[in-house]
Amino acid sequence: MFARLLASSTAAHVLPLVLFTLLNAVPGFFRIENSELPWHARAPEHWVYPLQTVLCAVVLVLFRKHYTLAPWRGFGLAFVLGIVGIAFWVAPALLRETLIQGGHEPAAWWEWFGLAERTDGFDPMIAKDSPPWFSLVVGMRFMRMVLVVPLVEELFWRGFLMRFLLTEDGRFEKIAFGTHAWKVFWVVTVAVMLIHNTEDYLGAFVWGALVYFVAVRTKSLGACVFMHAVGNLALGLYVMKTQQWGFW
Repeated sequence: MFARLLASSTAAHVLPLVLFTLLNAVPGFFRIENSELPWHARAPEHWVYPLQTVLCAVVLVLFRKHYTLAPWRGFGLAFVLGIVGIAFWVAPALLRETLIQGGHEPAAWWEWFGLAERTDGFDPMIAKDSPPWFSLVVGMRFMRMVLVVPLVEELFWRGFLMRFLLTEDGRFEKIAFGTHAWKVFWVVTVAVMLIHNTEDYLGAFVWGALVYFVAVRTKSLGACVFMHAVGNLALGLYVMKTQQWGFW
């Protein structure tokens, strides 16, 4: 059964994201809201996310023969759009701060356009009193968002779903990577948007559209993964500088 699973190209493209998503829910089962408790009880994501990173990396390695990232082209375009996409994603939060400083009161509809407060999220400062632990926490967080997340998500959204939607028999491998169809654009881009929080809808939609463009333009899954990695690295650096933990 295990050998059959490893031989499945569909499982190779779908299972990593399924595992990643399931593990995202784990911290909620262990978290206890009490500032006097040790970190592993009040912030279980600090041990769940590293575990998630390692497990998903192992799954990716086991399925590696199914992944085709080539042709290796379009990386300049991917780099530029990765930065542009993340800049667009964080811009509403900056606009929110400007509006509030100008005397405007936050309105309910602001969140739908990303004008939301981003202070709550994965806060590595919980480990600031222990430099070695702080370095490990931050290092694993960047490894997760720059190495694992781009592969896990792009293998599914672009490597699998974009092609699967064009098949009649489910054999997505027959469809050339980057084949364009407006139905595929809307389904994949809206799905990418909906898996995020409400305040991220606009940014996620634009991001999904840009990655779709890179996929169609370059015909390279590697370029899509690279764009995602560049964007996440830029976002991580921005979060560490601004401490807007809600962005990651």
